[in-house]
Amino acid sequence: MKYAAELFGTFVLVFAGLTTAVIAGGKVGNIGVAMAFGLSLLAMAFAVGPISGCHINPAVTLGMVVSRRMGIKEAGGYWVAQCIGAIIASAVVLFIATGAPGGSIASLAGAANGFGDHSPASYSMAAAFVAEMFLTMLLVFTVLGATDDRAPAGFAAIPIGLILTTIILAGIPVTNGSFNPARSIGPAVLVGGWALQQLWLFIVAPIYLSQTSGAGIAEPFSRTAGDQVARTCRAPNRLQQEPGKSLPAPNGLAVSGRSDRLKRQKGGQKAAF
Repeated sequence: MKYAAELFGTFVLVFAGLTTAVIAGGKVGNIGVAMAFGLSLLAMAFAVGPISGCHINPAVTLGMVVSRRMGIKEAGGYWVAQCIGAIIASAVVLFIATGAPGGSIASLAGAANGFGDHSPASYSMAAAFVAEMFLTMLLVFTVLGATDDRAPAGFAAIPIGLILTTIILAGIPVTNGSFNPARSIGPAVLVGGWALQQLWLFIVAPIYLSQTSGAGIAEPFSRTAGDQVARTCRAPNRLQQEPGKSLPAPNGLAVSGRSDRLKRQKGGQKAAF
């Protein structure tokens, strides 16, 4: 079921984003395209998140592997499902686009990811690689942080959807905005030619330094936070030997070990420490 959820979620993400770019891009502009990707990801996070975690992006799945949140075997199933979902979505977009007068494979090619002559603003291969690498890192870092056990429950979809919208806005002029190997694979398989020749960049860049860094940056924060929680939990035991010291309370106030114990004793309650 989780693999089916990833396939469906990736289909919705790619279909919504590419349909907006190919069919409505001239009317809604780059902001509308970025919002289509971001809002569809936000929606799928609530719809399929409880089933699969809503990675719907091979780069995010790899981040989960690097941060030791899932095994490589399970990740392989996610990657296959994500790529299939993206290819199906691209095929449906192409079918719709060719239904209009003058519609052709070129319609989908305009939304495929590329660099050099195939970049919307003719950005070089190096510039495209760096953009895809670092902007994907922002996405992966946000996903890992927002889904951490210590993050507020039930709100992860919001920052994740917002960061995808942001990086798509930043990346459209450079590469048409991928940051998701599956999103690039879908159109490239159908467009062929230059799209397949340049596809390597949109697979390697998101999973290279950006991916390793995203997972590597999040985990030290996670360990540091965990150590701090552990120290905080041990603090009351230290106060048994040092009753005059104060322990920061969760609400930001300082609770004196000695005075608190006296108050509880006066009220007929046994002191906790």
